[in-house]
Amino acid sequence: MSLAQEHCPAVVSPLNDTELAALLQQVQGWSVQAGKLVKTFRFANYYETLAFVNASAFISHREDHHPELHVSYNACQVAYDTHSVNGLSRNDFVCAAKLDALI
Repeated sequence: MSLAQEHCPAVVSPLNDTELAALLQQVQGWSVQAGKLVKTFRFANYYETLAFVNASAFISHREDHHPELHVSYNACQVAYDTHSVNGLSRNDFVCAAKLDALI
Protein backbone atom coordinates (compact mmCIF):
# COMPACT_ATOMS: atom_id res chain seq x y z
CA MET A 1 0.00 0.00 0.00
CA SER A 2 1.36 3.45 -0.89
CA LEU A 3 1.62 6.25 1.65
CA ALA A 4 -1.20 8.13 -0.10
CA GLN A 5 -3.52 5.15 0.46
CA GLU A 6 -2.83 4.94 4.21
CA HIS A 7 -4.82 6.71 6.91
CA CYS A 8 -3.44 8.50 9.95
CA PRO A 9 -3.83 6.58 13.21
CA ALA A 10 -4.54 8.53 16.40
CA VAL A 11 -1.51 7.17 18.25
CA VAL A 12 1.92 7.45 16.62
CA SER A 13 5.59 7.29 17.51
CA PRO A 14 8.37 9.68 16.54
CA LEU A 15 10.46 8.58 13.57
CA ASN A 16 14.06 7.51 14.03
CA ASP A 17 16.72 8.64 11.52
CA THR A 18 16.48 5.44 9.45
CA GLU A 19 12.69 5.64 9.16
CA LEU A 20 12.88 9.34 8.33
CA ALA A 21 15.40 8.78 5.52
CA ALA A 22 13.32 5.94 4.04
CA LEU A 23 10.10 7.97 4.09
CA LEU A 24 11.77 11.03 2.56
CA GLN A 25 12.57 8.86 -0.47
CA GLN A 26 8.83 8.34 -0.98
CA VAL A 27 7.79 12.01 -1.12
CA GLN A 28 9.41 14.02 -3.89
CA GLY A 29 10.26 17.64 -3.29
CA TRP A 30 9.73 17.53 0.47
CA SER A 31 12.53 18.35 2.90
CA VAL A 32 13.01 18.55 6.64
CA GLN A 33 13.49 22.13 7.83
CA ALA A 34 13.61 23.09 11.50
CA GLY A 35 12.04 19.76 12.48
CA LYS A 36 9.13 20.03 10.03
CA LEU A 37 8.36 18.32 6.72
CA VAL A 38 8.12 21.17 4.20
CA LYS A 39 7.24 21.68 0.53
CA THR A 40 6.19 24.68 -1.55
CA PHE A 41 3.56 24.00 -4.20
CA ARG A 42 3.43 26.50 -7.10
CA PHE A 43 0.38 27.32 -9.22
CA ALA A 44 -0.58 29.43 -12.23
CA ASN A 45 -2.81 31.81 -10.28
CA TYR A 46 -4.60 32.57 -7.03
CA TYR A 47 -7.66 30.51 -7.96
CA GLU A 48 -5.55 27.35 -8.39
CA THR A 49 -3.71 28.09 -5.15
CA LEU A 50 -6.94 28.38 -3.18
CA ALA A 51 -8.36 25.25 -4.80
CA PHE A 52 -5.29 23.41 -3.49
CA VAL A 53 -5.72 24.96 -0.03
CA ASN A 54 -9.36 23.84 0.08
CA ALA A 55 -8.45 20.31 -1.04
CA SER A 56 -5.72 20.17 1.61
CA ALA A 57 -8.24 21.29 4.24
CA PHE A 58 -10.51 18.39 3.27
CA ILE A 59 -7.61 15.93 3.63
CA SER A 60 -6.53 17.48 6.94
CA HIS A 61 -10.03 17.21 8.37
CA ARG A 62 -10.50 13.62 7.19
CA GLU A 63 -7.12 12.51 8.58
CA ASP A 64 -7.30 14.75 11.68
CA HIS A 65 -3.76 15.91 10.94
CA HIS A 66 -3.29 19.59 10.15
CA PRO A 67 -0.28 21.37 8.62
CA GLU A 68 0.85 24.97 8.77
CA LEU A 69 -0.01 26.68 5.48
CA HIS A 70 1.58 29.86 4.12
CA VAL A 71 -0.44 31.08 1.14
CA SER A 72 0.49 33.64 -1.51
CA TYR A 73 -0.85 34.50 -4.97
CA ASN A 74 0.64 31.50 -6.77
CA ALA A 75 2.15 29.33 -4.05
CA CYS A 76 1.35 27.46 -0.88
CA GLN A 77 4.05 26.32 1.52
CA VAL A 78 3.00 23.33 3.60
CA ALA A 79 4.77 22.35 6.83
CA TYR A 80 3.87 19.20 8.76
CA ASP A 81 4.94 18.02 12.18
CA THR A 82 3.28 15.94 14.88
CA HIS A 83 2.77 17.86 18.10
CA SER A 84 2.06 14.75 20.19
CA VAL A 85 5.54 13.36 19.49
CA ASN A 86 7.28 16.76 19.37
CA GLY A 87 8.71 15.94 15.94
CA LEU A 88 7.92 13.97 12.81
CA SER A 89 5.77 10.85 12.56
CA ARG A 90 4.56 8.64 9.74
CA ASN A 91 1.34 10.69 9.69
CA ASP A 92 3.28 13.68 8.35
CA PHE A 93 4.45 11.61 5.39
CA VAL A 94 1.03 10.05 4.79
CA CYS A 95 -0.52 13.50 4.51
CA ALA A 96 2.37 14.78 2.38
CA ALA A 97 1.80 11.92 -0.06
CA LYS A 98 -1.92 12.69 -0.15
CA LEU A 99 -1.18 16.32 -1.07
CA ASP A 100 1.26 15.21 -3.77
CA ALA A 101 -1.49 13.02 -5.22
CA LEU A 102 -3.63 16.15 -5.74
CA ILE A 103 -1.17 17.55 -8.28
